Amino acid sequence: MPSSSLRRERLVPARHLVVKVGTALLTRDADEGPGLDTEFIAALAKQIGTLSKQGYEITLVSSGAVGAGCVELGVEKRPEDVAELQAAAAVGQRRLMTHLHDALKPYGLRVGQLLLTRHDFDDRERFLNIRNCVTKLHELGCLPVLNENDSVAVDEIRFGDNDLLAALTTNALAAEALILLTTVDGLLDDDGKVVDLVENIQEQIGLVRTEGSSWGRGGMSTKLESARLVTEAGEVAVIAHGREKNVLLRLMKGEKLGTCFLPSERKLDSRSRWIGLTKRPDGTLSVDTGASAAVVDNGKSLLAKGITDVTGRFERGSLVVVRDPQGREIGRGLINYNSDETRSIMGLDSDRFAERLGRPGFTEVIHRDNLVVMASTATH
Repeated sequence: MPSSSLRRERLVPARHLVVKVGTALLTRDADEGPGLDTEFIAALAKQIGTLSKQGYEITLVSSGAVGAGCVELGVEKRPEDVAELQAAAAVGQRRLMTHLHDALKPYGLRVGQLLLTRHDFDDRERFLNIRNCVTKLHELGCLPVLNENDSVAVDEIRFGDNDLLAALTTNALAAEALILLTTVDGLLDDDGKVVDLVENIQEQIGLVRTEGSSWGRGGMSTKLESARLVTEAGEVAVIAHGREKNVLLRLMKGEKLGTCFLPSERKLDSRSRWIGLTKRPDGTLSVDTGASAAVVDNGKSLLAKGITDVTGRFERGSLVVVRDPQGREIGRGLINYNSDETRSIMGLDSDRFAERLGRPGFTEVIHRDNLVVMASTATH
C-alpha cells in the first residue's frame, strides 16, 4: 500500500489520536538558555485546540517533567541519583502542567493529568481504569496529559521512555493512531533520507540511529518498538518532526510528513491487546515445529505435547511468551499451570497429566481464547 493511500484511508479518518511529545521538543536548546520552550508549547496547544474543535479526541503523552524541574532547581544536567530525579520530576510536573493549562485555556480546553507506572498497565483492572478515566476526561472537555510517574517510579516499574507509555496508552484506549513527535524528520535510511512507509518494522531495525539528547531517555529504537506495539494491534503509527510548522494539522490532512507505519490487517480487541501487547511476561515456553504450526497457522490451543523447554518462575494465570524452534516469539498467553507443573507435563499427552500431577488437569496448557499470535508471524 502506498504511503499516500495509507494516510488517506487510515490516518485522516482517525478521530482518537495519541500524541507523544519528547523532552527535546519541550525544552529550549542549550544556547537559548535553560527552560521550557513556551513558544513550542503555545504552537502545540493551538494545533490541539484546532483539532479538538474539528471533532478529534487527543490524548497527550508528555515528557519534560525532569528537565523542567532541573531548570527551576538550578540543576544543569539530568541527575543520575534516583532521589534527585524524583525531586526534579515532582517540581517539574507542576511547572509543565501550568504552562499547558495556560496555553490551552484560549481554546476552551481544560487539562487533566494522569501519572502512571508500568504496573498500571500490567494489572488488567488498572488497564481498564486508565481507559475509563481518559474517556471521561474527553467527555468533560479536557485534554488528558499522561506522563510516567517519575516521582515514585523505580527501575523495576519505569517505562524507560514515554514512547512506550504512548504505545500502551494507544492500545488501552483503542485509539486509531499514534503520532510520535520528535526532533528528527522520521526514520532515516542509510543515506539519511526519510523512510516514507514502513511495512515490516523488524526489517528496519538496522536503520536505527543511536543518538539521543542529554535530557531524554529515548531514541529511535524505542519509537520503533512503540510503533510495532500499535501496528500489531491494527492501528497506524507515525514518527514526525515536532517542530515542522503545524505538523499535526498537516498530518491529519494526509500530507506526507515523517514516517508512516503500516498496521496489521487484524484489529485486536481490548483483552487481546492486554495479553499480547501490554502485560509483561513472567516466563517463556519453547515449542516444536508441530506446535508452532498449530498455534500460528491453525489457531489452535497450545498443548503440552509440543513444549520442549520452560524458563522462568510463574503461577497459573501468568503471562508467558511462546517461541518457535528458531527462538522467534510467535505469541503470548495466559497459562493454565505454574512453572513446575508445566515442566512436569511438557512433552506429554493430556491423558498422562493426572498420573504426573496427582490430580486431573487442563487439556490445554494455554487455551486459544487466552493466546494472542503475533501478527508478524500469523499467516491466516
